Amino acid sequence: MVNTIKITIFHTNDIHSGFVNWAKIVSHIKKERDTNTRYVDLGDHADRANPMTEATVGQGNIQLLNEAGVDFAAIGNNEGVTFSKEMLHSMYSQANFKLLAANLIDLDVGERPEWALPYWIDEMENGLKVAYIGYTAAMVHFYEQLGWDVSFSLDKLKDIVKAVSKKTDAIILLSHLGLPKDELIAESVSEIDVIIGAHTHNVLQGGKRINGTLICQAGKHGQYLGKLSLTFKGRALRYKEEELLDPNHFVEDPNTKVLLLNLENQANIALQKSAVYLKTTLPVKWFEQSIGPQALCDELTNWCGLDIGMMNAGVLLETLEKGPISFGDIHRVCPHPINPCIVELTGAELIETIERAQTDDIVQLALKGFGFRGKVLGTMIYTGIEINVNGIDVLGEPVKTDKTYKLATLDMYTFGFLFPKIAASSNKDYLLPEFLRDILLSMLKKRN
Repeated sequence: MVNTIKITIFHTNDIHSGFVNWAKIVSHIKKERDTNTRYVDLGDHADRANPMTEATVGQGNIQLLNEAGVDFAAIGNNEGVTFSKEMLHSMYSQANFKLLAANLIDLDVGERPEWALPYWIDEMENGLKVAYIGYTAAMVHFYEQLGWDVSFSLDKLKDIVKAVSKKTDAIILLSHLGLPKDELIAESVSEIDVIIGAHTHNVLQGGKRINGTLICQAGKHGQYLGKLSLTFKGRALRYKEEELLDPNHFVEDPNTKVLLLNLENQANIALQKSAVYLKTTLPVKWFEQSIGPQALCDELTNWCGLDIGMMNAGVLLETLEKGPISFGDIHRVCPHPINPCIVELTGAELIETIERAQTDDIVQLALKGFGFRGKVLGTMIYTGIEINVNGIDVLGEPVKTDKTYKLATLDMYTFGFLFPKIAASSNKDYLLPEFLRDILLSMLKKRN
């Protein structure tokens, strides 16, 4: 008689340091765990908009994953491009789990860091062998600025699959590539049994099946805990089932609650340290010109070594009052994991971008995503650009439609729908790893 064996794989993705449900998720995993259970995290667990993650430089997130008993994890772009290479080395050297990143290559040495593996073959107590392959988001231009190569190709993935397929009973891809890329892989690499995905924050209740491959993804911020069930007849995988569980039905894990509290207390102490003394109050208004956003836009432009720049006033969340300013104040006022960026636009493209920036669709936009962690974008602030009754002047002269301009701005404008001409620009230079709040601190120090 052929034995029936069932394996359970719990999975989380895109927590983004949102820990409202974390203790509940960990509690359920611990309660259900046995020798046929695994837990995987798909990356973007850390988000430096959270004060704890910022203060512990991501190491608090690793402690939480260790406590949760993660077996395998992929690296997300929020880890890969918002932490420097040195920060990542410090973070993952503390991990008690295996970090899988087949496409993460250190450009300085031409190979993966010692804490990253392309795949791992998990030999379970029942004799079954399951291969886990990890891939991170192929945000090549960002990663290159930090000394990484994260390029992705189907051919290289097929080579890995070929290498492990004869040694294993099932192949699982841990993907932080996003659902469209996962769908392409499912159509192209039939040997992969399951893709557990992330990055695009899709809620796939029951999963999505393409060409025999089951694609799973569990939303974001711990709104769901994914539960993948694999049923084997002997060594043959017969059934694949996916379910998204609501953490509100679970109790909280006491050890995780204590760890979260301790990490928050450590962060509060670290962020209370004085960063600068402000001699005068720095007003911030979102829907009209004010000193704070203008001073930050000027410093952003200077930081990029340019003469013209633009950014929305809403990136500063509140006025900074006269007196001592702590690192926590800086983080609270400017929490976004946003980097400075230089973009080349023609005069015609610059005009179209500025006209769009004046619309209520942009000014009143309560943006969620692209690194923005504020309330509303607010009015656009300019350096070296003036809008008057006669049109638009750049450095005191009317803008020339056929001239190419270099513009200091924010990387979040290069994504998606905000400013199509900026997103479509073929010449972008991302200045990493500094965040906008690093530029804010530089500006505040110069005002004293």
